[in-house]
Formats: sequence, C-alpha cells, structure tokens
Amino acid sequence: MEMCASVSDLAAVVKLAIFDVDGVLTDGGLILGPNGQEFKNFHVRDGLGLVMLRSTGVELAIITGRESTVVTERMAALGIEHVLQGQSDKEQALDKLLDDLNVDASTVCYVGDDLPDLPVMMRVGLSVAVADAHSELIKHAAWKTKAKGGAGAVREVCEMILAAQGNLGSAIENFGFQMQ
Repeated sequence: MEMCASVSDLAAVVKLAIFDVDGVLTDGGLILGPNGQEFKNFHVRDGLGLVMLRSTGVELAIITGRESTVVTERMAALGIEHVLQGQSDKEQALDKLLDDLNVDASTVCYVGDDLPDLPVMMRVGLSVAVADAHSELIKHAAWKTKAKGGAGAVREVCEMILAAQGNLGSAIENFGFQMQ
C-alpha cells in the first residue's frame, strides 16, 4: 500500500473514521425483495478491518443517505455505535458526530464514493475515495484505495490508519498471527 508522507501524517492523528455504506462498504448494488426487503453484500474482510481499527481506540461511524435494517444489523454486529442513516445532508450529520464525540474535523477520516460525500470530504483532515468513486471525489481526495467499494477498500483504509498510528502489527497479532 503506497502512501505519501502527508497522508501518513493525516492518518496518524485520526480519532474518528467515518464510512459511507452504498459504494464503500458495499459495491453499491441494491437487491430489493418483493416486499421491499433490502439486501446488501458486505465484504467480511472490511468487517475485520473495522473491528481491528476500533480495537485500537479509533471511533467508528457510518453516515449514509439510505435507511436500511440490514445496515443497522451489520453495524451492530461489528460494534459500531454511531450509525446515522437517512442523512440527506451528510455535512449536518458530520457536525452532529463532531459535537457528540468532541472531535475536531482535522482528526477525522471520511471514506466516500459519490457526490453526496464531497461536502464532508472537503471538511475533514483525511479524505479517502474508493477506487471506483466518482471522478470529482478522486480529484479532491487525499488518498484513493486500490480496491473498489465493497471489495476490500474499507480494509485498506483501516490498515492504512493502523500503520500510520503504529498499531497494524499489534492489531494483526490480536488475531493470532505473528508479524515477521
């Protein structure tokens, strides 16, 4: 994973990592059942990355424009407490998180994929676009993942932050693997 010094410096001070859902934690596809049921495909490695990052004390949050029971259940399973769904104004949701958690925007990482994410990305310390994000997000992001949304991009971001904060080895070792 290539990372320039300035991105590493930004990641080193991250206290709160915020993720969009559709297109970031998922591939952006929606499967709708006959009774309005919604199904989403989450990558298990992204989930483990989130658990590893949370275990080091970095707060995690979700800001998404859609409301979904599936998201509520998945985030609860991962231990993510700050889940803001149905957010048509993601900047307002960011302000709520900053106030609630008493965190400065300069210590926030936001990961997005499409135009509704841009206002938040422009305000945080570390803005990340997934590999298949809209070109405007890629243009304004401090860092771009190699993996597409829903295909390991979140894990990349988590490991990048962990590495910048000197916690990647210990986070991996917590799962029984010894770093060489």
